[in-house]
Amino acid sequence: MSLKKNIIISYAAQIYVSAVGILILPLYIKYMGAESYGLIGFFTMLQALFGLLDLGLTPTIGRETARYHGGTMTVLDYRKLLRTLHILFFTIATIGGVFLFFLAPIISVHWLKVTTISIDTVNYCVKIMAFSIALRWIGGLYRGIISGSERLDWLSYLNIFITTLRFIIIFPVMKVKGYTPFVFFTYQLIVAIIEYLSLLCLSTLLTPKLKSANEKIGFSFSPIMSLMRFSLTVAFTSSIWILITQSDKLILSGILELSEYGHFTLSVLLASGILMINIPVTNSILPRLARLHAENKHDELLRIYKNTTMLVCILGVSASLVVAIYAEPLLLIWTGDAEVSASASPILSLYAIGNGLLAVSAFPYYLQYAQGRLKYHFWGNIVMFFMLIPTIIVLARNFGGVGAGYAWLIVNVFYLFVWTALVHHKLIPGLHLSWLMSIGMITIPTGIIVFFLSFIVRFSGNRLHDIIVLGLISILALMVSIVSCWLIKRMNLGV
Repeated sequence: MSLKKNIIISYAAQIYVSAVGILILPLYIKYMGAESYGLIGFFTMLQALFGLLDLGLTPTIGRETARYHGGTMTVLDYRKLLRTLHILFFTIATIGGVFLFFLAPIISVHWLKVTTISIDTVNYCVKIMAFSIALRWIGGLYRGIISGSERLDWLSYLNIFITTLRFIIIFPVMKVKGYTPFVFFTYQLIVAIIEYLSLLCLSTLLTPKLKSANEKIGFSFSPIMSLMRFSLTVAFTSSIWILITQSDKLILSGILELSEYGHFTLSVLLASGILMINIPVTNSILPRLARLHAENKHDELLRIYKNTTMLVCILGVSASLVVAIYAEPLLLIWTGDAEVSASASPILSLYAIGNGLLAVSAFPYYLQYAQGRLKYHFWGNIVMFFMLIPTIIVLARNFGGVGAGYAWLIVNVFYLFVWTALVHHKLIPGLHLSWLMSIGMITIPTGIIVFFLSFIVRFSGNRLHDIIVLGLISILALMVSIVSCWLIKRMNLGV
């Protein structure tokens, strides 16, 4: 499938998944209450933290599947690798799931600040989380097989189906069975089982059959030993990245009451929609950049790199500006709750700006991936981690969720203006200034117009009216970004 089609299909699925996931969240607070939603936010955070156990295995299987289809591996070698990774995935999932299961009573009593939900219910929910998370994590192996086979269309359709089950069908179920955490998490376990079986079936269809009955797969660690350097590098940087993106949620889950934590996670999850814009781009351009580098097509690689940077600026950074400046009316439209909107809007604004910066800061990693030089990404994550953790602890303990938002913004400003400059200088000297200027020439005009409109535009409190107003502002921001990008290319400025 062509790069263009992969991006379009991935974007369509990502938009649906993101939109449903984000738009449906206020209904949880409305029908289940803020404290129950805090429990859901804790579940989301645990799923991300479970990725610490990945050890680089998921990207490794995707990469090796792509290499097999490229003709660099035999069927037998590939099947041996799959067998070894299967056993590793199941072993790690079992250990992690069992550990979380037995840790549930401690989490319920000593970590989460529960006021209205019974401890027994929380304990049950955390145990169910353990099973659901383990199943979903094992699915990462099968996702790697499917994506490595370049069947992103299959993954996209499956993501749409599972998202519909997970976020939409749950409400008719809860209407019949009750809007309780017990019903919610039991249902999520059922969906996790369906997702696991679906991924298993699809990956099985793509797994090549042995050419001869005499060929034996067996079991050995030797197929992955040659991949350990790549896997462990990816594993360590991924682990640090997970800690970077989840440390605020982990720290605040033990500081805030569960209802306040629900408001915090609501803001952070809404702001995370900005980062989701990067996912289809990442999935599509990483293999293309790696191939172009291998073919020594430097100019073509640089052209795609610059164009996709501007694409993310047009979509992601423009969205972050609108969300940051109109955080409170956006939350009011979204939740219909003035109290939640007032308390959560400062957090949303800070995370939206931070995520907008992060969306473009991620691009130097794509160059490193293509060149096979991940050491700068490795050290960048280390620096970011050791900056972020103490900053979050100090600011969050004193200022709660808003303090965590400031910590996130400060670290991302440093990463964009200092670390990416260093990486660009090391990889492609002379690129960074023009790259940064192009980002500024797209975002600054958009930011100025969106900001000044905030002094003119008035929101009535009528949801339909305010949706139209905010929609028009978003369209205007998008148009300004597109025109700015067109002028940059027309006048051959920046990139």
